[in-house]
Amino acid sequence: MKLGASVILLCIACKNATMAPVPPPPPPPPGTPGLQSIGGVTFAAPVFVTSPRADSARVFVVEQAGRIRVLRNDTLLAAAFLDIRGTIRAGGEEGLLSLAFHPQYATNGRFYIYFTDASGDLRIVRYRVSANPNVADPATGDTILTVPHPTNGNHNGGQLQFGPDGRLYAGTGDGGGGGDVPNNAQNRHILLGKLLRLDVDTVSGYKIPVDNPFAVDTTAEPEIWALGLRNPWRFSFDRQTGDLYIGDVGQGAWEEVDVSRWSGGIGAGFGVNYGWRIMEGMHCYPSGTCNQTGLVLPVVEFDHSGGACSITGGYVYRGTRVTALAGHYLYADYCAGFVRSFRFVGGTAQDVSTWTVRLSPGPNISSFGEDARGDVYIMTLDGGVYRIIQTP
Repeated sequence: MKLGASVILLCIACKNATMAPVPPPPPPPPGTPGLQSIGGVTFAAPVFVTSPRADSARVFVVEQAGRIRVLRNDTLLAAAFLDIRGTIRAGGEEGLLSLAFHPQYATNGRFYIYFTDASGDLRIVRYRVSANPNVADPATGDTILTVPHPTNGNHNGGQLQFGPDGRLYAGTGDGGGGGDVPNNAQNRHILLGKLLRLDVDTVSGYKIPVDNPFAVDTTAEPEIWALGLRNPWRFSFDRQTGDLYIGDVGQGAWEEVDVSRWSGGIGAGFGVNYGWRIMEGMHCYPSGTCNQTGLVLPVVEFDHSGGACSITGGYVYRGTRVTALAGHYLYADYCAGFVRSFRFVGGTAQDVSTWTVRLSPGPNISSFGEDARGDVYIMTLDGGVYRIIQTP
């Protein structure tokens, strides 16, 4: 074998000299990120992880089929927090897709879920926790919003996040199919293909925030905060700056990350048109030239080379475990399984980095998550949930 021949040649060259041992490779530098599997189990198609504000002991894992499970100090509790399996439509891109705890959850016990119902429509429902802090009260379910969805079954969006302003934001897909033929994302009288903003501090339902861009504008639905999205599979707010990051899934050629600043008292993404279906990434769709007036283009895009197919948006890392990731927005691709990051500085993506070797659990990266401490999680649809940690 070649290895043996190499050793023999070395010995001939050194004759009877004592061979020095080959030193081990150097350890990774301090602050190098890695993954820590948590829970000790394989979850059933996990699609999201989150925590109530200031609750550093627990993380809640959302399973696509309709169950929310609780990890307390990384130990899985036997009882589900909420189980709506059998009452929703799940599979493919449908199912229980997100969970958001009210900013005052510790006192009001309110949380919100986003799922596709038995008819395939998008639904946001509010629940309350029961007397047992690890179990919700299923009888308290109150539908906040239902968005009719075509029969395609895909492009459901699925993210809920409370913004720095305490409002509930929801990202909806364009209704599915290919190319958004009905042009839902640009239709201001359709809630599909949009980022919605709701005031849920009401007895039931929701109110339109008075500072929504179309609150008193009859040319658009008042719930709309931003438009021109295809399938925003995960958006998030930077917990330090309030900036909004959206991982928007492309049609067939380009995936994108959109960023809008939170500044001057104006919320990030106020009235923004992110371009779909006029644009796919930074390119006119389907080709040629197009009118880009008034559109906000992504700060990062990538094509489908190397097996890439669908962006999974993430979070700006503000945890304390991994100094190398401080201020970096993390995102991935579902098929290729890569993990990349950048810092948003001066309106552009800087310090673009690839962390695949350290942070990728493989393909089928279904989502990122963030807990109360700012730790970031990665999960795969085949059941793994991992915390990003610092290696020794």
